[in-house]
Amino acid sequence: MAVKRKPSPDPLGTYRAKRSLDRTPEPGAAAAVATPSAGGLFVVHMHAARRLHWDLRLEMDGVLRSWAVPKGPSPNRADKRLAVLVEDHPLEYGDFEGIIPEGNYGAGAVIVWDRGRWVPLEDPHEGLKKGKLLFELRGYKLHGKWTLVKLKKGEKEWLLIKEKDGYVADDGALPPQSVLSGLTVEELKEGANRAAPALELLARLKAPRRAVRPEEAEPMLAETRERPFTKAGWLFELKLDGYRVRAARDGAEAQLITRNGHDIAETFPEIARALAALPYDDVILDGELVVPDDAGRPSFQRLQNRARVSRALDVRRAAVETPAVLYAFDLLALAGYDLRPLPLERRKAVLERVVPPVGPIKYLEHFATDGEALYDQVVKLGLEGIVAKKADAPYRAGRSPNWLKIRADRTDDFAVVGFTRPKGSRSGFGALDLGAYRDGKLAYAGRVGSGFTAAQLNDVSAALEQGIRPKPAFAGPAPQDPGHTWVEPTLVAEVRYKEWTDEGLLRQPVFVRFRDDKPVTEVAILGAGGGER
Repeated sequence: MAVKRKPSPDPLGTYRAKRSLDRTPEPGAAAAVATPSAGGLFVVHMHAARRLHWDLRLEMDGVLRSWAVPKGPSPNRADKRLAVLVEDHPLEYGDFEGIIPEGNYGAGAVIVWDRGRWVPLEDPHEGLKKGKLLFELRGYKLHGKWTLVKLKKGEKEWLLIKEKDGYVADDGALPPQSVLSGLTVEELKEGANRAAPALELLARLKAPRRAVRPEEAEPMLAETRERPFTKAGWLFELKLDGYRVRAARDGAEAQLITRNGHDIAETFPEIARALAALPYDDVILDGELVVPDDAGRPSFQRLQNRARVSRALDVRRAAVETPAVLYAFDLLALAGYDLRPLPLERRKAVLERVVPPVGPIKYLEHFATDGEALYDQVVKLGLEGIVAKKADAPYRAGRSPNWLKIRADRTDDFAVVGFTRPKGSRSGFGALDLGAYRDGKLAYAGRVGSGFTAAQLNDVSAALEQGIRPKPAFAGPAPQDPGHTWVEPTLVAEVRYKEWTDEGLLRQPVFVRFRDDKPVTEVAILGAGGGER
């Protein structure tokens, strides 16, 4: 839906005029830059000013068009909430959470009560002109279709009404906490120490007091098991399809460190923003970064697409249109305590207190029994698998039998060690030669020629041509048939297969995707049936 109206010369003039920006932590007013399509960011602030109210803000024409909603949005269709049009706010205000000092306009505590994407269902400018704006909200709390209807007798008075859909609820109560910090507006206003309960628990658990640096907290890895099981003393979690990251905050700085040591916080600002807002001076979470598809299931393709975006404006847009979620499943350090020596179930008990109840950082629930039932459900839903973890195990870097992954399908990561030339009308390459580790050295594991898209055939062929070498990069036997071109093992491919043959080759392999988040040193062990994401 094309944007038809250009913004006024200074749409933020009123915003500036009402504020002394040198005396308030509120953001300044950068020049408005309209996006090429309608819709975009929406934010709902909860604002404990002279009177408690909510502010609904919709991105339009490069600013946040704003309505003050005294009683707040309600998913109950019977609740027609007054919404008073106020001055436009800068887009940067969507990140603002804090206290506006006394003596300033709007003095009081402000939290980001909800945040997400809004999608106009009709031309938004015509809707504003006619006094009826119909749109969809895709937030952490607010979902589905909504309408803003202008009152005929008022200049700025509108009604915010929930439209009939699957998100209607008779009980209009929604969680009061910020989707960033997890604080309520009262806790922020009173300066409540949210860390106190967790720190008291850590003291009772006798967690050691010592600083832990993110780069020192190497991840604990799972071994592979073929079949699910149920056993006393074990917990069961979903195995998610994303990037394994250590999410760390040290002071105001947030880091998202991948398995290969890269900090991708700038690529996923919606996660970094929430991590930086947590009310703890230092924290290290272990978790899986995913980008859900339209059905809410992790989509590795969407995640990779997000990871490739680099221009700042495009990153901001992608964070709104395809937001990521960090599922935290372990807590390694908090406020000067090292939690790694504690049993897993104790670490998760503290973690559940640390992670906000709603927002882009989520606590990954676990199941204490029925590993087989969970696995069967995972298979039905088309998810990746489950991870079984020993409840009393400490957190120790490296692969451990105390964590076991059970995949819903046999899938592993392999080094690309060569390729064959295409035949007939096929472009790019014919098949990829694969390598896995045997006794610490790469060995030939077979070839995969199906599962590629036309774009992948063309995109990867250039990288393959640049890495050509005269001899194989692996030890041991190599295929004797002609037509193989060997390359430096820099690419990692995930491959689905039935089993390993007696010769140490893959049976019925099918390409799944390239793993640009994983180093070659962590590909599969020949015949073992398991790498680690």
